[in-house]
Amino acid sequence: MPQSLAQVWLHIIFSTKERRPFFQDKNFRSEMFKMLSFHVTEQQCVSVSVGGHVDHVHLLIGLSRTSSIAKVVEKVKTATSKWAKSHSKCSSAFAWQAGYAAFSVSHSLVDTVDEYIRNQELHHKQRSFQDELRLLCEKHEMEIDEQYVWD
Repeated sequence: MPQSLAQVWLHIIFSTKERRPFFQDKNFRSEMFKMLSFHVTEQQCVSVSVGGHVDHVHLLIGLSRTSSIAKVVEKVKTATSKWAKSHSKCSSAFAWQAGYAAFSVSHSLVDTVDEYIRNQELHHKQRSFQDELRLLCEKHEMEIDEQYVWD
């Protein structure tokens, strides 16, 4: 086959360093979501949705066939961290956690995951970020080491 084709949907989650609540201001949070989306598309990926809560973000992206998950996440986190540190509504101490979680998403479930991401504020009235991530990891049969995952 002379043409390379790929359709890979990912649900990516990462938090602020030490889960500090940098996104309490809803306007700043909304601006951060827009910046995350912008930098996903800068990596030639598709940004379906971005959401989150006061201390973490969720991204639903279509991964470019020439990109790696690690490289996309690294570049998006670096660019948005620089932007946040210079923003008047944020602290120069802003930082993302070192790691991330990435889950594959079936094409048939893209709309469901998109809705889940867009309703993060409602989810977090009932469940903490830690419980949410534990549940997602269980659902995807992914073991996590609690000693390291929350740094």
